Amino acid sequence: MGCFNDCFFLTNRLIMVKFKDNKQTELVCGFPPHSDCEEYIMPTKGKKNDPKSTSKSASPKIQKHDKTYINRELSWLAFNQRVLLEAADRSVPLLERLKFLMIFQSNQEEFFRVRMGILMHRALLEPENSDPLTGLRPDEQIREILKITKEQQTLTESVWKGIREELKANHIEVLDFRKISKVDDLMSKKLFGDMKNSIVPTILDVNQPLPFLWGEESYIIAFLGRNTEQKIAVIPLNRVPGYLTFEIDGCQKIVLTSQLIRHFLPLLLKKETVLQSAVVKVTRNADVFLSNVEMRGTDDLRQKMSSMLTKRKREMPVRVQIYGKLTEPERTLLLKKLRVPERFVFTPAVPFDLSFRSCIEGPAGFRYEPRRPVRDIGLKKGDYFRYIEKHDLLMSYPFQSMLQFVDLIYEAADDPDMLSIKITLYRMSASSKIAAALAYAADRGKDVLCLLELRARFDEQNNIDYSEMLEDAGCRVIYGLPDYKVHSKLCVITRERNGNISHITQVGTGNYNEITGEQYTDLSLITADEDSAADAEAAFTALIDGELPPESKKLWIAPLSFKSRVLEMLDEEIAKGSEGRVAIKVNAMNNPDIMEKLIECSQAGVKVELFIRGICCLRPGIPGKTDHITVTSVIGRWLEHSRIYKFGEGNEAKIFIGSGDLLNRNLERRVEAFAEVTTQETREQINTILNALRADREKSRRMQPDGSYIREEGGEGTSSQEALYHYFSSFRVSAEEVEESGKESISFSEIEDEKQEPVAETEVTVSRDLNPAPETSDSTESNVQKDVTECKSSPEPGSFYTQVQEESEKLQKTSFFQKIKNLFFSR
Repeated sequence: MGCFNDCFFLTNRLIMVKFKDNKQTELVCGFPPHSDCEEYIMPTKGKKNDPKSTSKSASPKIQKHDKTYINRELSWLAFNQRVLLEAADRSVPLLERLKFLMIFQSNQEEFFRVRMGILMHRALLEPENSDPLTGLRPDEQIREILKITKEQQTLTESVWKGIREELKANHIEVLDFRKISKVDDLMSKKLFGDMKNSIVPTILDVNQPLPFLWGEESYIIAFLGRNTEQKIAVIPLNRVPGYLTFEIDGCQKIVLTSQLIRHFLPLLLKKETVLQSAVVKVTRNADVFLSNVEMRGTDDLRQKMSSMLTKRKREMPVRVQIYGKLTEPERTLLLKKLRVPERFVFTPAVPFDLSFRSCIEGPAGFRYEPRRPVRDIGLKKGDYFRYIEKHDLLMSYPFQSMLQFVDLIYEAADDPDMLSIKITLYRMSASSKIAAALAYAADRGKDVLCLLELRARFDEQNNIDYSEMLEDAGCRVIYGLPDYKVHSKLCVITRERNGNISHITQVGTGNYNEITGEQYTDLSLITADEDSAADAEAAFTALIDGELPPESKKLWIAPLSFKSRVLEMLDEEIAKGSEGRVAIKVNAMNNPDIMEKLIECSQAGVKVELFIRGICCLRPGIPGKTDHITVTSVIGRWLEHSRIYKFGEGNEAKIFIGSGDLLNRNLERRVEAFAEVTTQETREQINTILNALRADREKSRRMQPDGSYIREEGGEGTSSQEALYHYFSSFRVSAEEVEESGKESISFSEIEDEKQEPVAETEVTVSRDLNPAPETSDSTESNVQKDVTECKSSPEPGSFYTQVQEESEKLQKTSFFQKIKNLFFSR
């Protein structure tokens, strides 16, 4: 096998499975249906109502090396380069550019952990199983990825150099110990002396194996002594802060701790001769999963997930970064000890940790103008149900606050007519106000069902903790299906009044997460439509029974009622010929059947507008094939995350929003939920979003037929995100539509800290979502992707769960959850 020497990532479990069963099964491939390698899943036996038994993973019309298509991984790298270009854009405020650089780094880290891990497994186990769109074999994709990422490294270094120089021009200096002044050196020496006792080096003979280097952590590796007496020092940096700072003559000095320790190594290792040193960071494979057999086992699923997370931490490297110059043979020796081939080694000139951004004040022009989510839409706790009984309500985040939805849950909890709340939970914030509201509702005697998907990548531990807390609170907790992740954002509230049962149904495009609710553009539709509620209730009934949601009538519920409905809608537009219109806004697209149908649309003269932030595997503008298709990507202050599907024009147009992209996994391997937008007011809001995207020349880039992206002319003042902020921040429901209750209503969102400012766009983890892998991963879906330091505006999970546990032991149930309520909704 040609690539065997590079397959250093192989795990013992895969080896055992390979030799235990030589048949090609899911276990041999290592790609269960809920993993991110959806386009390469091996066939399985068909089941009743199982889309795997009826749908195809690739259209037979697609030929290898078809230039109409782009490889998924290479398309993602192009997306991340657009993030990097925002860091290079001098019209973006300086500290926001630094933030985009952080996002780029975090996105790339998650890409190597997930996508490269998948490809490297595939290169060993299925070397000839090529990309069905482009015909690229796994080893060819790996080669292209390494080439592009090393080219991007050069651009990254240029961007960092420019930011650093601009900071220095504004009296903010990141110290360079290669050319440091005497005064700065003396101050740095004092800082080093203060932290020296926290540094714990391990010194070992050069012939001894290195201690285990944990992924996502940085280490200083120093070579000591001379000739045959050579030793190696390994210094973990997880016990020291990433940076320190001091001020001299009005200039803020930022000291990167890794460089500070390297500079003063002779003082730390007094008995040793330091020859050379570097900062080393290992990226480890995160393509670790529970197989379908393990998922269906009788053992506790939470315990199995915890074991899987422990295993993930010890996976083999997929990338090594070395900051600092190591000469031969030291570099060769280090790579040999890490068992990493040279081509997977990067030597960036940009520090791994840029979190010092949070300590820089600077003038107002260093950051975006404040844009706080609006917390008053004309409704308060006590108003929601009376309003929604008459009108659909569409919320748009981050322009409007997610705390309005929290108010709705508390209103349900306190309503004596309320019977139950059912909700699907995929990713929640570290200290979730929604989880607290659900716990409060359970304490108030409501039947609260929470479907918690434990396999939300990189949020597994958070969800394990929440599953335990919600169970302790009295909620019923169930988990996803063995073969499918439950990725929907679906909630149903059931009431009984005067013997009549009614429902409120909510369908969203993004997670129930207050932190990302201030970072991502998402939509949430709340309706009293009983047909929608019937479909939602049927979906929950099936999920409780461990089955796929059945075919639905009003809602689209993937996988059985999503892809087929999209194809039907596209066929209707094809029948209209040049009068047909399609506008789709998603985060990613790679499904062959959908793309083939879009080509048919274009060939029939249908105008197709695709607003796709990240991965897009279809090239527009190809004569005779895609010449009526446009592809636009918006990268801006907030992470574009909402999913909109519009078919047709005017009053006859059909509009849907929901949780799924046009990726294979969303169409065929996940449970997703979509609702039609039907009322005049909510349709007008969706059309406003699409019109703003069409007019954007400031933050949008248009894909060219060769797959590249360019920014169109006429930019400043056309940012769709700014336009939509002003539109939705002034939106209020009509006050006369709400009957007066005769008593004052109190909104929990009103007593939040008004000084809290939304964090700018970030996935992962930053990962989680400018990275499309966590939902990037919905990486993206990266991830934004998350700002490494600033997105943690709530208490750490540990402190929250500790308080809950202690209070639950001391107090009776009612007072305990009143305490939870007070914890999150008091100053």
